[in-house]
Amino acid sequence: MANSPSSKKRARQSEKRRQLNASQRSMVRTFIKKVDVAVQSGNYDNAQAAFIIAKPIIDSMVNKGIFPKNRAARIKSTLNGQVKALKA
Repeated sequence: MANSPSSKKRARQSEKRRQLNASQRSMVRTFIKKVDVAVQSGNYDNAQAAFIIAKPIIDSMVNKGIFPKNRAARIKSTLNGQVKALKA
C-alpha cells in the first residue's frame, strides 16, 4: 500500500488512467462488434457504414496507446476483408 504522499498520488493517477483505458478499450470493442454484426447479417451497406465509423476510432486508440499499431492494422484489415467479401 502507498505510504508517502507521492506514492499515494501515483496510485490515484494509475487508477484513473486504468479506468479510462478500460472504458476506451470497451468502446472500441463495441464498434468492432457492430461491424461483425452487420457482416453476419449480410447487408453490405450497413457493414460498410459501420466499418467507416469504426476505422478512425481504432486509429485514435493507437495514438492514445490503447492498442499497438500492428494490432489495429490487423483488426482493420480483417474487418475490411469481411466487408469486401459481402460485396463479391
